[in-house]
Amino acid sequence: MRGVTEAIKHLLIINILFFVATQIYGDQMYQWFSLWFPQNENFGFWQVASHMFMHGGLMHIVFNMYALWAFGTPLERMWGRNKFLFFYISAGLGAALLHTGINYYYLNEGMTAIVNSGISEKDVIEILSEGKYMPDWYNLASKSTIDNFLGAYNTPAVGASGAIYGILVAYAFSYPNSELMLIFLPVPVKAKFFVPVLLLLDLFSGVTGYGIFGQGIAHFAHIGGALAGFIMMWYWKKNQFNDKRWN
Repeated sequence: MRGVTEAIKHLLIINILFFVATQIYGDQMYQWFSLWFPQNENFGFWQVASHMFMHGGLMHIVFNMYALWAFGTPLERMWGRNKFLFFYISAGLGAALLHTGINYYYLNEGMTAIVNSGISEKDVIEILSEGKYMPDWYNLASKSTIDNFLGAYNTPAVGASGAIYGILVAYAFSYPNSELMLIFLPVPVKAKFFVPVLLLLDLFSGVTGYGIFGQGIAHFAHIGGALAGFIMMWYWKKNQFNDKRWN
């Protein structure tokens, strides 16, 4: 893999190996390595990291790995391998943290409405653990509240997108005037404009539930990765730490 920096080369290999294993073992891989809500019986502490190497389909991994290579390569060349890996993994952990925090809010909101109707929390969890729900729950709260409640418990998160959003933020910090050619736009867009607009679209979709880029996307994981990336870049720049390599 000539022309590919060391850390990105190994990240690409690991992601591809996980993807191939997922095609072979299917649901078992998703059960073990996706990021489940902590109250779900499938949850394991390692999932806060392992979910970054899982993907839901071919186009999912292709887009993520392309973005990792395109935007991560100049950063690794500037920072060195160790610093790049620290940043990448930290952004992925930030994505997992915010995603889980938002899911906790959704679960608590739905649980409160259901428990107030006279059903015990233990019974609700037992129903959820069987992959079921009671139709009359939709009479106790808004449809979006119950949908978010069910999704928070039963839908795991997969993908490197959160870490890559951190990379996008770092790229915009480091190369703000770099012009990006996008498939859906006929003119180049500078990174310092593209990344904030992308984040605003994710925030809009996360808050409203309207999927601009499709359904089943963990928008708050994207925002969590970007926020973690922003905090690191802001701190490093403020402390003139951004110029140091860790090799």
